[in-house]
Amino acid sequence: MRDLHDVLIRPVITEKTSDMMAENKYTFRVDKRANKIEIKQAVESIFHVDVTHVRTMNVPGKLKRQGRTSGMTAQWKKAIITLKDGQKLPIFDE
Repeated sequence: MRDLHDVLIRPVITEKTSDMMAENKYTFRVDKRANKIEIKQAVESIFHVDVTHVRTMNVPGKLKRQGRTSGMTAQWKKAIITLKDGQKLPIFDE
């Protein structure tokens, strides 16, 4: 088993994810090899909160062009974490 700090890469902060925070749902970019159990354990141990649901999805890379040269952005994995009512993650507080 890998270190739990390596599972969570960074939070995803967009307008849509900011609206989801009102419903106790937080979005993270996670390691592609991580499963739901590892993601839940990482969030609970790092932030000391109770996780009720973990939803994951693989985000495909997009085609990017610069002049005649074209390439792809990297694929990545996204996790949406639902917390128990009344709990918040401190990194998202303003």
